[in-house]
Amino acid sequence: MDEVFKALADPTRRNLLDELFREDGQTLSMLEERFSMSRFGVMKHLRQLEEAGLVVTRRRGREKLHFLNPVPIRLIHDRWVSKYSEPWVAGLSEIKERLEKKMEKVYEIFIKTTPERLWEAIVDPEIRAKYNFGAAVNSDWMVGSPISVDVAKHDVHLGEGEVLEVDPPRRLVHTMECLWDDDVRAEGSTRVTWEIREVGDSCHLTLTHDQLREGANSQIFGGWPMILSGLKTWLESGELLTTPGSLMYA
Repeated sequence: MDEVFKALADPTRRNLLDELFREDGQTLSMLEERFSMSRFGVMKHLRQLEEAGLVVTRRRGREKLHFLNPVPIRLIHDRWVSKYSEPWVAGLSEIKERLEKKMEKVYEIFIKTTPERLWEAIVDPEIRAKYNFGAAVNSDWMVGSPISVDVAKHDVHLGEGEVLEVDPPRRLVHTMECLWDDDVRAEGSTRVTWEIREVGDSCHLTLTHDQLREGANSQIFGGWPMILSGLKTWLESGELLTTPGSLMYA
């Protein structure tokens, strides 16, 4: 049991077990591709997991396959969880997993414009306000810089964030925390990724909103289709698109 606890103490070894739980019977090469370390490093961690009995191996021709062995973990469970408390533990574990489970929303749209012009429309606060429900997104767009979402016309502060990645005119990643009421404020910080890919005379824009709590308040992500439609309309025609969202702060 000491060897099991020692093996589980390292986050890399726990991640290796997660990989085998996701797909059992992987080779060393397959596991190596999923970790940013040398082949020797992965082998060293696997050896310790084998010694603890958490991983077992089988030969298939020249390949050595690795399998997760859950028995040692089950023995730990049985030592301290009685048959009477197990239903309660299982129920609480299920609740915790459901509350902590993350979801993501992905939106795609094609816009007839250049990557540079699309990028400008995303980061320029005056342009952004034209299709973003009247809200400007203010930042100097440097990694680590703050983001503030404001409707200056009504002196309303809608949200905040931090710039995580900047690669103009291809990729922008930032956090987002909605603040317009207590319900959305309770959702905490999430992440938004803008990815631009040039396709001929157009751009393929993919917006991914992730790190969302499973069952999160739809207000914090439900407006993206209207925002992206407004962005496309303004870039392609110079006109403003009327949507329920655009009328909120008219």
